[in-house]
Amino acid sequence: MAKWFLLIVFFPVCTHAQLTRFSFTQPKMGSYFTITLYDTDSLHASELANECYKLVDSLNEIYSDYIPGSELNRLSATAGKKEWVKVSAALLDILMESQRAWKLSKGAFDITIGPVVRLWRKARKENKFPGTDSVARVLKATGFQYVLIDSANSRIQLTKPHMQLDLGGIGQGYMAQKVHDHLAKNNIKMTLIDASGDIVLGESPPAREGWRIAVNVPESSEELLDRQIVAHNKAVITSGDVYQYITHNGKKYSHIIDPATGYGVTNQRNATVIAGDGITADWLATTCTILSIKKIKKLARQLDAEFLIGTLKNGKLHFYKSKNFDKMK
Repeated sequence: MAKWFLLIVFFPVCTHAQLTRFSFTQPKMGSYFTITLYDTDSLHASELANECYKLVDSLNEIYSDYIPGSELNRLSATAGKKEWVKVSAALLDILMESQRAWKLSKGAFDITIGPVVRLWRKARKENKFPGTDSVARVLKATGFQYVLIDSANSRIQLTKPHMQLDLGGIGQGYMAQKVHDHLAKNNIKMTLIDASGDIVLGESPPAREGWRIAVNVPESSEELLDRQIVAHNKAVITSGDVYQYITHNGKKYSHIIDPATGYGVTNQRNATVIAGDGITADWLATTCTILSIKKIKKLARQLDAEFLIGTLKNGKLHFYKSKNFDKMK
């Protein structure tokens, strides 16, 4: 799923004990993927960035539902055939993370929503609202309980016909986290990874208390909230509907689908999540646009995560936040 973009506020380029800030940007997955890091050598920094982009490309070849021959799509093509499919370690890992998210969210996050996502993607492209029969039909092909995982033998079985997996609500955060981890293994600790607004932070820049990040006002791609987030060794991800939605009978339906109904959420909600890793922050941000505020508070406490939710009600902006969110500044 496309994500709400966060604006990252960088401090001027500086050096500290020969450390210099380097920033690299490449187009990936229909948007921009930016790697910012501190290193003592420009050549070394460039080589590591290139390694990271190769890693992103390799993961995208596995996870993308837009690439016909991706490993994810090949797996989906076996749905209902009653056969186990051997999968790569990378695909197995993200499917197990997705299963964890499905269980913790009690089904509010579900990567088997692929058939419904494709229906609504077509509806937005053609600007034609889907009929209730169409939604009900594709919804029958969903449900993570129909995904069998044999982790010991690295194999998966999709037991229901016509299932299609969609990693849009977890894939970018996962990739950003893996890039962060790759740099950390190479002793590059001061990093900021921005995968189309899915941000994973390493240690603080030199002489700073953290990375400073500004967040968009709900329903606006340009206006920023007055407050800024200052954080390190965290992931900061925002999910909302400012870029992708369809309007029907005066109501805006988000590209984010509620797995329980098969319809895009209509709460005009913008959720920013701060969590310990990009994987958790990504799926939790999506889930925060679906669940009730009460359930979100309980889930965030369980995951040791913070959130800020902005929503429009009768044209007025209302905010909900976790207990310790304001400490992130």
